[in-house]
Amino acid sequence: MLAVERGILTYSQVTAGMDYDDMLDRGMEETPDINAESTRFEVSDPEVRQEGHATVFENFQTICSDLGREPDHLLKFLQDELGTSAHIDESQRARFTGEFDTRRMQEAIDTYTDLYVICSECGLPDTEIEREQGAEVLHCTACGARSPTSN
Repeated sequence: MLAVERGILTYSQVTAGMDYDDMLDRGMEETPDINAESTRFEVSDPEVRQEGHATVFENFQTICSDLGREPDHLLKFLQDELGTSAHIDESQRARFTGEFDTRRMQEAIDTYTDLYVICSECGLPDTEIEREQGAEVLHCTACGARSPTSN
């Protein structure tokens, strides 16, 4: 009785006399709307420029941070995807041998994101790359799924 006098009701007191449909309606009314257009996972557009026969990826570190991945892992993937050699220079920019435009770099980053960042089960970016018996496994911290990567 003391809890009721203070205005604190138990679950059974709140739902007494309610059928399933009433409880479902109440739950839906109290659930906040989720704006489907907003996203908490956004990756910056790559800023690339040509320097002779090389491509300089100016915001490489920002992209790594956005993706939550180690620069060496992303760089290795981009080298394989673009079929070229690359290194990280003293300014922490990625430098690729050859000429690659922004569109091509964006496509490569999108492929990386699909393979190494987004969970194949729940579609969330809350993943970590782990090693199990020498193989890379994508572990989702949101849903717990574990899936092998292509590497």
